[in-house]
Amino acid sequence: MDSNKPEENILQLIHKIRNQKVMVDSDLAEMYGVQTKVLNQAVKRNLDRFPEDFMFQLNEEEWKNLKSQNVTSRWGGRRTTPFVFTEQGVAMLSSVINSPQAIQVNISIMRTFVKIREWALSYSDLQEKIHQLQQSESEQNHHISRIYQILEELLSPSPQERKTIGFKK
Repeated sequence: MDSNKPEENILQLIHKIRNQKVMVDSDLAEMYGVQTKVLNQAVKRNLDRFPEDFMFQLNEEEWKNLKSQNVTSRWGGRRTTPFVFTEQGVAMLSSVINSPQAIQVNISIMRTFVKIREWALSYSDLQEKIHQLQQSESEQNHHISRIYQILEELLSPSPQERKTIGFKK
């Protein structure tokens, strides 16, 4: 992992699967400096720490989609589909893989997930402001179109000739 911008590197490794932001076991193992099978063995020895909302195994379709999104796949010949870990699962990994490198990487990953949440909040605030602008714009457009309608009525010649008022010769 490039030490210059670890959050950007981590951000590229976070995927959205089943409406959850997750990281793949092989990416985590590489970052922690262990083999994927070592990471998975540690998890399997502590399965009670990893409920379904912390970790799940991809099905074949999800695995194909994930591989196709990454043109240069680092995930070579696996016999089983990978496990993926949610933010809580990554946090729990720090309790089963306890090396100095794993601790530092885990801190970086947690910071990245926090930034993602902050961006999501900012995004929803921005969406709300845009919606408010659209509402006020539509009200203003309604008022402007009404003004144009009134002006057209005033400027258009009347359909019936008016009799002139005053003395007749």
